[in-house]
Amino acid sequence: MKFLIKKIYIILFLLIILLTTTKIFAKDSKIQYAEEDISNYFLGIISAKQSYNKEAFRYLKKIQSIKNRHSQFNVEFIRTIVLLEKFKQAFAFSKNVWSKDELFFETDLLLGLDSFIKKDYISAERYFERLNKISQYNLIFDNFFGNVLMAWTRALQGNKVESFKFLEKIPSPYHHLKSIQNIFLQCYFDSNNTQKSLEELIENADYNFSRYNFFLVNYLLSKNKIIEAKKIIQNSRKKYSSNLLIRQTEFFLQNDENEKIKVFFNCKNSNDSLAEFFYTIANLYASERNYRLSNFYLKISLFLNSRFTPNEALLAENFYYQKKNKESKSVYYSLRSIGAAYSWYASKNIATILLREKGKEHSLNSLEKDFELLSNPNFEHYYELANFYKDNEYYKESIKYYSLALKKIKKNHPLVPKILDRRGTSFERLNDWENAEKDLLESLKILPDQAHVLNYLAYSWVDKGINLDRGLEMLKKATELKKNDGYIIDSLGWAYYAKKDYIKAKFFLQKAVELLPSDPIINDHYADTLWMLNKNIQARYFWSNILKLNDVEQELKDKIKKKLIFGIVKKL
Repeated sequence: MKFLIKKIYIILFLLIILLTTTKIFAKDSKIQYAEEDISNYFLGIISAKQSYNKEAFRYLKKIQSIKNRHSQFNVEFIRTIVLLEKFKQAFAFSKNVWSKDELFFETDLLLGLDSFIKKDYISAERYFERLNKISQYNLIFDNFFGNVLMAWTRALQGNKVESFKFLEKIPSPYHHLKSIQNIFLQCYFDSNNTQKSLEELIENADYNFSRYNFFLVNYLLSKNKIIEAKKIIQNSRKKYSSNLLIRQTEFFLQNDENEKIKVFFNCKNSNDSLAEFFYTIANLYASERNYRLSNFYLKISLFLNSRFTPNEALLAENFYYQKKNKESKSVYYSLRSIGAAYSWYASKNIATILLREKGKEHSLNSLEKDFELLSNPNFEHYYELANFYKDNEYYKESIKYYSLALKKIKKNHPLVPKILDRRGTSFERLNDWENAEKDLLESLKILPDQAHVLNYLAYSWVDKGINLDRGLEMLKKATELKKNDGYIIDSLGWAYYAKKDYIKAKFFLQKAVELLPSDPIINDHYADTLWMLNKNIQARYFWSNILKLNDVEQELKDKIKKKLIFGIVKKL
């Protein structure tokens, strides 16, 4: 039914558009377009919007005759051919449609980059300067695109002072991008401040610059400061244990494969620094879930620096979120050649795609086979495999690998309390409360201020009717740590309910319902409290409403149906 509605919507959309084609398709109303041209245009645009790039290209290339009359066609066609990595064709088409009287961001950007690569800096500047003019009409670009590119154009002409002046023109909202490019310019000009600037960037508490530990290591290796590089990566691994690029860099350093780090990036190569700029833009668009534009800038980044293959991980992620499983898997398979960290990362993500495509059995079989190929699995491998089992409700297997992770890991490692927490919740799902409680308490002993662990343990106690006073104090603490967490506030209210303090229970449960109005359990807790306060009509209203919510388990539905008839017979 949903498919039929969607199909009807598309047909209606096309019919409405077709009725207005004369004004849309041409400045000259006398120009006539064949039905086939109109069909190709709309099929191309729809394919492009859905990121079916090959199909979009097939349709749009047939109607290039409208390029001088329809700017939206030009935008979609240029983006499509860039996404297909047809850069020669993108440059040629951009040159063909460029006009000095019309500001067109994609054409000026591509023609500027083409001139830049060919070392025709005079022409490059002419195009890049126009990007700032475009910014006056498009706040998204707000004078930073053109100025970054102009800075590098001046740098390659040996004009150091002018290059830094262009960076200074970048507006304050983009100070992070400005700082990064400033450092790369320092490195390009071999400034003595490069290392210090990178260190200050990484230590910036206002933003996560963990990625730039790699660039610091890369820089130190270029200066043959191997011992310093190893110290940097060791410290960054402690602080950013899950960062994939840092993990792989550590692996290279441990195995004396320093050249593999150096080959990814060279600050003396301006293309590499610009590639990082476009990669950052791609990340920004990915965070906004605009995966098509993210891939557009990412393809430019990879065109400028095809050696930085770890950046392709973003492409694989974007394809996954676009539900392009085949393309995503293809990229993940290629990532395996980078090294051990990326190989295991790819295996996990391929298993996740298989879970979507073929279900749990195929997914787990794939990951298990890849795990068996690991020559020397460490605690992170065990932990991540355990997480995969737990997330797919294979609790017994998850406990096995959490236990192996705890045997391998150092006792003072910051991940220990997390592993104990996750193993404890797996025990709880298997109704082994003795071991579950032991792990959760041990996790809190190591790291007391874990709001969600406090909540999980205390709520379990409340639900079992044990340790009510201790559980209540834990939940008060958890609420202080996470002030607007609806689930924790619900637990606190439910603890007061268990202690028969229904006034306080109502106060917190009402707040929890306001924060999470569609959660059936929270609504049930609130209704129970209303009943105990003799607000029977209101209680029945909330119980009735729960039956209208989505994803309500049958067991809860059955209980609520009984409450609607009999109320609460057995008091907690």
